[in-house]
Amino acid sequence: MTQPPVAVAATAAPSSGLVPAAASPRFAHVEPPHWWVGMARPELQVMLHGAGIGALSLEIAPMAGVTLVGTRRGDSPNYLFVDLRIDPSTRPGTLTLRLKREGQVVLEHPYPLLARATGSAQRESFGPKDAIYLVVPDRFANGDPRNDEVAGMAEGVHRADPGGRHGGDLAGLTAHLDYIAGMGFTMLWPTPLSVNDSPKWSYHGYAATDFYRVDPRFGSNEDYVRLSAEAKRRGVGLIQDIVLNHIGGHHWWMADLPTADWVNTWPQYTETHHARMTLQDPYASPSDRKRFSDGWFSPGMPDLNQRQPLLATYLTQMSLWWIEQAGLAGVRTDTYSYSDKDFLAAWSARLKQEYPKLNIVGEEWSSHPAVVSYWQAGKRNHDGYVSSLPSLMDFPLQEALLAGLNVKDAHDGGFTRVYEALAHDFLYPDPGNLVLFEGNHDTPRVYSVLHEDLALTKMAWAYLSVVKRIPQFFYGTEILMESPRHRDDGVVRSDFPGGWAGDKINAFTGTGLSERQRDAQTYLRQLLNWRKSERLVHEGALMQYAPLGGSYVLFRYDAAKGLNGRRVMLVLNKTDGPHELDLTRFVEMIKAGDTATDVITGERRALGNTLTVPGRSVTVLAIE
Repeated sequence: MTQPPVAVAATAAPSSGLVPAAASPRFAHVEPPHWWVGMARPELQVMLHGAGIGALSLEIAPMAGVTLVGTRRGDSPNYLFVDLRIDPSTRPGTLTLRLKREGQVVLEHPYPLLARATGSAQRESFGPKDAIYLVVPDRFANGDPRNDEVAGMAEGVHRADPGGRHGGDLAGLTAHLDYIAGMGFTMLWPTPLSVNDSPKWSYHGYAATDFYRVDPRFGSNEDYVRLSAEAKRRGVGLIQDIVLNHIGGHHWWMADLPTADWVNTWPQYTETHHARMTLQDPYASPSDRKRFSDGWFSPGMPDLNQRQPLLATYLTQMSLWWIEQAGLAGVRTDTYSYSDKDFLAAWSARLKQEYPKLNIVGEEWSSHPAVVSYWQAGKRNHDGYVSSLPSLMDFPLQEALLAGLNVKDAHDGGFTRVYEALAHDFLYPDPGNLVLFEGNHDTPRVYSVLHEDLALTKMAWAYLSVVKRIPQFFYGTEILMESPRHRDDGVVRSDFPGGWAGDKINAFTGTGLSERQRDAQTYLRQLLNWRKSERLVHEGALMQYAPLGGSYVLFRYDAAKGLNGRRVMLVLNKTDGPHELDLTRFVEMIKAGDTATDVITGERRALGNTLTVPGRSVTVLAIE
């Protein structure tokens, strides 16, 4: 994620509370703005915010099944937290919240309690059967230029500025869902779409200034729900990127914190040192652990204190609200380990309680499998920590894959790096549920990392598509979009050609693409559309063979049938010329008389003792 250079005080404090007794109270925020009946747990806490609201008492109009448990006040006089119980028998309707002063009603608010969508709790989520398409909405397509400039918002469109807003929006994403689905993607992950009203670097979405509203420069909450529904009609689920660790420095909370401990503060500005291993290190100092978890991500990103019970409830309900409201197919959580670890365990467990099949993937940016595996549900950790997080981004294998493709093979390099990284799967309770990616919004473009080598790029794509993982691809990879080989966020997140009126190149239609780009796009489309219906790469067992002679081979197969069932064979060959594989080596996976079909070309061949593969090539065979 990106760090916007916006300075705010690291010691922000709650309001002084000087609200005149006769001030007319009003609602500035009611969050969540509505809720649903029939949720797994009956508790609901509503945050009321407005001038002087904390000094008022509250009652609810009688509604069958709804009980007012109590109210809580923060340190600011402008907040009231309302605890409700909504019994399972409650019918949908509107609950009336009444605020009183000296026994007189001075403010009322109708609070909707809605019916859940049919089957909501048992919604299907993303998993190994899927291929994820990650997009930066501001850089994908501008479907509605009317929202490029929004009155009162700090930043407008500056398309020539790599770090500025470029105008992509929800209308653009919705208009090109057929392209996304046609490429073979079954899940769409946009970077955050919540309001980010900052003067600079607001486009990326990772510094929220309002958790419950879509940024109007992207569209509206209704546009987001429409995107989800239209994607679902095309067989594409929607994954929301949720940030729990921090907010933007211009979030409305910062002018009036609900409690003094809502944000982690220090005597002077203190930034996290990103030493994530302090959480597992048995020798780590407590001060190092505190700095990692409580330090700010940047001067413009205040660090939230999830140990604060009211905030912990707020963040959990906010996550549940979006899942239910938008019909989400999953959640991706940014900077996962930076939040309080006990809160994270409770948060993920609560989401799973409400949606048992929901997949949640956390970002733990570490090259060490031991560190990443610590956070996956089911791991027996050395310190007794119990996580409920189902999935993580597989940074260790991604790093090994690109390093292995980029260097010559040796006993400790090249494909051996990939082989050994995958062998570390013994550390994970559920390695097949990890998300493996070729690149994302924070990394250089894979085509550039691999020195503009199309053959190596295709190997990376094929590996993601066949190995025991959930594959994720970054928008534009299919047309070989480039970037510097070092981190340069604005350029990495360049505009997708064809997403703006007047673009000379249109990747959606193929107009203006080079022959190499069309070849790459066609290859990935064929690969992913094959993968959609190939059960073995969704749920099959995996067997890999140690790399030899510049080639690396692995198989996916039915463990119950072995040689008597179908198998998928992946061959990556980095040698410059044709390479003759000795098929007798793969005795556990190939038997005499097997025939194979190339999943890209459709060519059928009988498998004998050897198989000749072209130089610098990837081969995917379906064996019967």
